[in-house]
Amino acid sequence: MVKYQRPRKILLDLAVTLDGFIEGPKGEVDWCIMDPDMDFNYFLNQIDTVLYGRKSYDLWGQYKPDTKVSDTEKEIWGLVHSKEKYVFSKTQKKSENNVTFINENMEEEIIKLKNKPGKDIWLYGGASLITTFINLGLVDEFRLSVHPIILGEGKPLFIDIKQRVNLELVETKSFSSGVVQLCYQLNEK
Repeated sequence: MVKYQRPRKILLDLAVTLDGFIEGPKGEVDWCIMDPDMDFNYFLNQIDTVLYGRKSYDLWGQYKPDTKVSDTEKEIWGLVHSKEKYVFSKTQKKSENNVTFINENMEEEIIKLKNKPGKDIWLYGGASLITTFINLGLVDEFRLSVHPIILGEGKPLFIDIKQRVNLELVETKSFSSGVVQLCYQLNEK
């Protein structure tokens, strides 16, 4: 008997400010709270693949936390770096270690990836890659952790979205830090 395996889901899991920014005006993310109650390790154990834009990969794909950070943060980064990584880039072409660069046929490559056996896939970002995935209808679940801060300016999460995306709220969680996590799935209305 052959066991049916559902296609892997692409999960956009991201921190965002109350006014919709994912970075400050100079790229700062110092407002992002690492709340232990959020149990980010649980999320990281649900995935085995991370998708990056080239700029995000350059900043965070090989990031090593300061030795003074908590053991929890060190463990989180260890888990992130243990995943298979795909980087979308028009310029960088070499693949190395557990990193594969995708330069063309993005939608086709993602559909192949979703149909491979494995755990779900984390769409890490950046903003232009997220926009492309949304416009292609490739995001299955939106998990936005809204942080209790208003920046006033910075890099917005949603820009240049070409069509309406109907979502269904499937879960909310609030944490002692003031962060509220909203989880939505596509609603095919």
